Amino acid sequence: MTSPELTTVPARGSSHIEKPVVSASPADPGTLPGTATTSGPRREPSSSRFRGDVAGLRAVAVGLVLLYHAGLPFLPGGFVGVDVFFVISGFLITGQLMTEIERTGRISLLGFYARRAKRILPAATVVLAATAVAVRLFVPRGQWQEIGGDIAAAAIYVVNWRFADRAVDYLAADNAATSPVQHFWSLAVEEQFYLLWPLLIILALLAARRLRRTNVRPVLWVGLAVLAVPSFVWSIVETAHSPERAFFVSTTRLWELAVGAGIALAATGVARMPRALAVLLGWLGLAAIVAAALLVTKGTAWPGYAAALPTVGAAAVIAAGVAAGSRGPVLVLGTRPFRWVGDLSYSLYLWHWPMLIVAGAYWDGLSVKRGLVVALASVVPAWLTFRLVENPLRYSRAISTSPRLALSLGGNFTMAGICAGLALVLMAAWAAAATPSRGSQYAPGAALLSTAPGTAPIGPVPERFDFISPDPLKIRQGFMDVPDTNRDKCFQQVVGSEVLSCTYGNPDGATTVALVGDSKMDQWLPAFQVLAAQNDWKLVITAKAGCAFTSAKVLKGDGSNKPYTDCIEWNRTLLRRLAEQRPDYVVTSQSAGSALDAAGKVSVDAMVAGMRSSWKTLDSAGVQVVVLANNPHPGPAIVACADKNRKHLSACAFDRKLHDRDPGLVTQRKAVVGMPQVKMIDLFDAVCPTDRCPVAFGNVLIYRGGSHIGAAYVRTTAPHLARALSDIGVPARFSPSN
Repeated sequence: MTSPELTTVPARGSSHIEKPVVSASPADPGTLPGTATTSGPRREPSSSRFRGDVAGLRAVAVGLVLLYHAGLPFLPGGFVGVDVFFVISGFLITGQLMTEIERTGRISLLGFYARRAKRILPAATVVLAATAVAVRLFVPRGQWQEIGGDIAAAAIYVVNWRFADRAVDYLAADNAATSPVQHFWSLAVEEQFYLLWPLLIILALLAARRLRRTNVRPVLWVGLAVLAVPSFVWSIVETAHSPERAFFVSTTRLWELAVGAGIALAATGVARMPRALAVLLGWLGLAAIVAAALLVTKGTAWPGYAAALPTVGAAAVIAAGVAAGSRGPVLVLGTRPFRWVGDLSYSLYLWHWPMLIVAGAYWDGLSVKRGLVVALASVVPAWLTFRLVENPLRYSRAISTSPRLALSLGGNFTMAGICAGLALVLMAAWAAAATPSRGSQYAPGAALLSTAPGTAPIGPVPERFDFISPDPLKIRQGFMDVPDTNRDKCFQQVVGSEVLSCTYGNPDGATTVALVGDSKMDQWLPAFQVLAAQNDWKLVITAKAGCAFTSAKVLKGDGSNKPYTDCIEWNRTLLRRLAEQRPDYVVTSQSAGSALDAAGKVSVDAMVAGMRSSWKTLDSAGVQVVVLANNPHPGPAIVACADKNRKHLSACAFDRKLHDRDPGLVTQRKAVVGMPQVKMIDLFDAVCPTDRCPVAFGNVLIYRGGSHIGAAYVRTTAPHLARALSDIGVPARFSPSN
């Protein structure tokens, strides 16, 4: 089927910027958004009608996002502006498609995608290219490779899935920095909706013809329900199970765009509602959006059902706008300042985030005041982009009359965005290649230290080394200095309760040592592997991300203070298995210091009680429990600091006193008190041998990121581990010759 183009009205449809102008159908002037009125006798509408309330609503949405990203503490839920954008986008796009259907009886996919290409891609590509240049100039080189990949993925509008995968990769999170194009996830969701929704409309048209229905709207309502209902249900399920991933994926967000589409389909009916009701509905909708921005916090599982508040609020504002008239939210939203910001909203959204992230990288963080200045400064490039890129291409007669030219233009801009990202990746590769390699040089790490207890600190922090292994730049570029459990796929991630295990050493060894706990236990595997080989151990490791070995109700690590249900189930299964298998020794470590008590409150005592309960179960089964002290957290940017300060490594050192204040260690020590059958060892002196804790020692990088010690350095602590185990009665010998 060939479909003529919609040529009566200039094509507009970006959820963030295009003026909400819609064409009235001469055959039915009341069927399109913004064309009907209930005030006085019905008037024949003009060929287009400006929705000042929708323009101003875009200003509210982008304003909330900018102020939230700038760091204003009184807007913890400012990110809900994106949900408002989704509703506006679904409303405008569906309204335009319905205009075309009611005029021609069909839609032109070629024309639709041509309008999207010329409208969205040029400005986005300008920002992506500028971001690549800014990253090259001001962001540490260790981030170039990852950001370059993000830019390329953003150029083809699939970056939301890349961020979703990264969000649930527990090990990669150690050195993950916020991407300057992370905000493109929402644009990717919209573009994916634009691919799907027109196709569903075409199917609805075909179904209506097959059913010989002249009114296609009832069939479209069915198609919309098929899209929205599963998406909303999945949003609730996925948010409860994996909120980090649910935030980015399009499947949890389509229902929000569908709500806007539903308002467009219901335009005739909602435009005729009583004015008093419309006025009340419109102001309540605006209040719901503001309330969401003020009340929603980072701890709120999102999107899920909570996203219904700003989504329904935005839908209410749009639905009530025509009937409410001048008494509705247009009284505020239709004013010139709101409309001006609304016009710039797409460019503002594009520019503000990379400027904030690059500025933060340059200044090592942003204060609220400086963040506000940067956010406001983004108005300048946004206005220039709007005037010099968006409008000239959007209203170009040559491009508007040739869909193929518009698609070609969009394709070329997309290629430019991809090339900008790939160029950054190549520059990262060149930087890594230029970094001197250590070759076969000896890197002793902790092996330089005496194993005698109480010998640290030995002196000041080393300022520099001829080489560091592994090189901090390679860690920043994705080299995973992690235990073999990552390679062997037996480290259980955050999502999942299956108890995965790996066996190392001698599978038939006379002594079985089981390592259990979270990633802070998993990090010590390389040292235990050295001892397993020398002591004929059967070494079994079972570890799960963020999951302490305890019978307590473990908390999720997302700040929500909700039970970590996968961890709780995993612990039950693991404890039962250990009690049945009865290894000779169980060694455990953890970073968590608290859990939920019976009243649902966060409590250190609840974690202590849960740890002791699990240990007593193992002790009753004849298993010796050994607690390995947690190491302190040096800060998330420790590896970046090492890369930046290669000739002044003391700039990255931190206070030894952090060790005794570590919440995980404090809880471990408290739990061990009164349980003489449970032994505790501490390798802190091997990790922090100097007067302040170094980032590297003996030519080896200590931390791989976050609070995790790298596998290379852990391996060099094997003699210290052997000494500590022997001191508590666990037979463990170490021979340097091996």
